[in-house]
Amino acid sequence: MRVRDNEGDEKLEINIVPMIDVIFAILAFFILSTLFLTRAEEMPVNLPSAETGDVSQEPDVTIAIDAAGQLYLDNEPIDAIALEDTMTERVKNNSTFVAIHADERTYHRNLIQVMDILRQIDGVRLGLATTPPEEN
Repeated sequence: MRVRDNEGDEKLEINIVPMIDVIFAILAFFILSTLFLTRAEEMPVNLPSAETGDVSQEPDVTIAIDAAGQLYLDNEPIDAIALEDTMTERVKNNSTFVAIHADERTYHRNLIQVMDILRQIDGVRLGLATTPPEEN
């Protein structure tokens, strides 16, 4: 026996408005989280100020020395021995501009050690990063 359905056939619909809301919420979460990740990668180096500093070209490589004397090559921690090997591989007979961001509280010997390592590599040009003097 066959039973007939007296109700009319209703079209099934998928409401996509809630799905769009969820996608926008996820998108906003990822955008905001990546903004916080980029801020965390910056090196906390307090550069000294200089009256005669001028703007140079954009550096090919950045080496940072924090107040404790830790070295960072392009925001990655590195020691002095590995710095020499890595920089020798990177230069390869090119003229490479290296900017040194040394914290104003770091020991002078740490800066001299890095400069000495870099000056032994052919094709490296050095620059020391400073901040402009404060206006009073």
